[in-house]
Amino acid sequence: MLQCPKGFGVRQMLTLITGMVECLCFAGIVFGWASLVFILKTQGFFGSHCVNSTEIDGSQVLDCRGQDEQLSGVFTSASVMNNFLTLLTGFIFDRFGSFVVRLLGICLYISGTLLLAFSTPALSVLLFPALPLIAVSGRIFLITNIQVANLFGDHRSTIITVLSGSYHSSAIVFLIIKLLYESGIPIKASFLFMAACSIFHVLRTFFLLPRTLIPYPLPQNYSYGFSCGKSEEYVNHSSQTTTDQMETAHEEPVKPEKTFRECILSRFFFFCLIWFSVIELRIYLFIGTLNPALELLTNEDPLLVSQFLNAFAFTQLCAVLCAPWNGFIMDRLKRKYRDRGMNGREAELNSTIVSLFLASFLALVFSISAAIPVLLLQYFTFVMQVLTRAFLQGTLAAFVSVAFPPCHFGKVYGLIVTLASAVSLLQYVCFVVVESLLDGDPLYVNIAMAVLVLFSLIHPVSVFLHCRRLASQQTQQVS
Repeated sequence: MLQCPKGFGVRQMLTLITGMVECLCFAGIVFGWASLVFILKTQGFFGSHCVNSTEIDGSQVLDCRGQDEQLSGVFTSASVMNNFLTLLTGFIFDRFGSFVVRLLGICLYISGTLLLAFSTPALSVLLFPALPLIAVSGRIFLITNIQVANLFGDHRSTIITVLSGSYHSSAIVFLIIKLLYESGIPIKASFLFMAACSIFHVLRTFFLLPRTLIPYPLPQNYSYGFSCGKSEEYVNHSSQTTTDQMETAHEEPVKPEKTFRECILSRFFFFCLIWFSVIELRIYLFIGTLNPALELLTNEDPLLVSQFLNAFAFTQLCAVLCAPWNGFIMDRLKRKYRDRGMNGREAELNSTIVSLFLASFLALVFSISAAIPVLLLQYFTFVMQVLTRAFLQGTLAAFVSVAFPPCHFGKVYGLIVTLASAVSLLQYVCFVVVESLLDGDPLYVNIAMAVLVLFSLIHPVSVFLHCRRLASQQTQQVS
């Protein structure tokens, strides 16, 4: 049994709780873009791109498709940079540890919130660097918090999904800013307050997180953070060696860790990349085009659009409630497979199959629902989008943590997310196709997205066949 220093349990819980708060209130706020863009359009950001056009009956109408295109470009740049720079932050995380990468994230976060605070319709261009800076800093906060799950042993998968769910629920922050704006509080005051909240990130970095990484499995006598002005990050290597030897004595012989090159050339990496990329593209395209899609379905009724945007933002808060069920499923299956005699690594890999399949299935249902142009059905679409995101991110982090060596987690996770950003660029192409060629009707693009999501099923099938083959080999060896 692990022996932890006095006070470790309290610090452990404080680290988890404050990590949830950080992910919930700061990490994934860019996913509330639909609420923020409503404010930006009201204030006239990129308003110069609206032009008068003549209808067939000779009436004059204001055509703001150019404004929508610019705002869609802002979200596209944020989502792409959010993914693209994850590889770099992953390398920094693996090489220099939590302290350095979090200081970088805090600087990016402060810069992004200040740019948003001081942006005006005349300086609409400031949105292009502001949103990506906030998005990248949020991803850094998520990556450095995922390692907190290593402190909780058998509940590791549940903690990973709780933190991922908190990350996605932070879309509610932009809704709160929208409601405050409608109550008379300017968005400048809201974003200045958020910039001031960076002191919270600094305190967590110094007192509740290690300077390097939290190992897994957790060694005996492990401690971290600062105590009485002194840094604590101690690992009893001799105890760790003894523990590892006792564990491996009952399991299969220790195999040399895969190199990073072997990881990225593996079948697991390739199919995981396809799985994550197509589902993420479907989610980003939906969020980025939600405002104009609702305008089409409501005949540009601003009150109805605002009502549905509020409903969408509120449903995002449910991610923090849905995501833990994903982790609970994985942890429960992991214990079940261990009872059958599987070693730890094999049991963990088998436990991810159901979650991988569920993420693909939910994404397919979400895509079909989004393709049906019925206004009231969008409430169901919002729910399915939340469930899809809750299963997607949590399952990705859990799968990468068990399918690849822990020393490469940051790099492999970062490379998958970075390469997915190249696919995410297609969302802007799809938006232009909808506006230019389909006269604003996204029906055919949504149908194409539903078909594309079917390819994500390749990954869970591949993992299932791999685990089945391993089980067959072990059965043959025993017989």
